[in-house]
Amino acid sequence: MIETDFLKQLDKFSLVIKKRVTSSYLGQRRSIAGGRGILFRDHRMYAPGDDIRSIDWKVYARTDDLYIKNYEEERNATVHVIIDQSGSMNFGKNIKKFEYAAMLGVGFAYLATKENEKLQFSTFAESLQIFQPKRGMGHLMTMVDHLNKIKAHGHSRMKEAIMQYKKVIGSKAIVILISDFLIPQSEIDEVLYRIADNDVKVIQVLDPIEKALKFQGDFKLRDSESGTKQKVHISQRTRQQYMNQMEQHTLKIEKTCGKLGLQFFSLTSDTPVFDAFYQLLS
Repeated sequence: MIETDFLKQLDKFSLVIKKRVTSSYLGQRRSIAGGRGILFRDHRMYAPGDDIRSIDWKVYARTDDLYIKNYEEERNATVHVIIDQSGSMNFGKNIKKFEYAAMLGVGFAYLATKENEKLQFSTFAESLQIFQPKRGMGHLMTMVDHLNKIKAHGHSRMKEAIMQYKKVIGSKAIVILISDFLIPQSEIDEVLYRIADNDVKVIQVLDPIEKALKFQGDFKLRDSESGTKQKVHISQRTRQQYMNQMEQHTLKIEKTCGKLGLQFFSLTSDTPVFDAFYQLLS
C-alpha cells in the first residue's frame, strides 16, 4: 500500500523545470492564452481522455494510428513518470521494489503538481498503460489510486514500452524512468538512446539483498517473471561472483547514461524516501 504521508516532507525540494525557449509560461503563473493555440508544432500519440477534436484524422487515414495535434501554446514542460511493474519488481523483504519505486514516482508527481506542471504517468510490464497528461492534485490522487490497485507481475517489455511511449512525448520534457533494470544491457542501451533527447532521470531500485547477497548454503530460487525454479548452492565464491556481476551491470548503465548526458541513480529500497530525494534532486 502506497502511503502519501511522506509527501509533505518534500516541500523543501523543488523540481527544476527547463522551459521551452519560446515559452512565456512560468510554472505557477497562469497563461493568458486560450483554446488550442494557433501555431501547430508536432504530433503526439492519443491517450484515453484526450479531446477527440484534437485528433488528426488525416494522419489516422494514412497510418491507422490516433495522433493529437500539439500547438505552441502548450508552453510548459510535461513531467513523465514511467514505472516498471514487471514481476521482478515484486521482490523485497521489508518493502517490495515496486512499492518503493511507486513512492518515488508519486514524489516526483507531487513536486511537478506543486509547480503547476502537467503530469503524465504510466506503468509497464508486458504492456504499457498510459494516463493522459493533466495538472492538479486530483490527477496525483488518480496516480496513487492506480498504483495501489495494481500488482507487479509479468515479464518486462521495457524496450517495446519505451518505443511506444516515445510517441507520447510531444516535445522535450522531463522523463523519470524507474526500474530495477534487471534486463540485458543491450536492451537498456536501446531504451536510453530512445529517450536521450529529453531531460531524463534514470533511477534503478534494488532490494538490499540483491545489492549485497548475504546468504550462503543450499537454496531453491524462483524466477519472479517466468516462475521457473532452480536449486543452487551459494558459496562465498559464488556470492562474490554475483556481487561483481551486479556491480558491473550497474556501472554499464551509469556509463551509458553518462555518455548520453542522462542522470543515473542507483538506490536500495531501504533508503528513506526523504534521503532518496535529497540525492535525486541535489
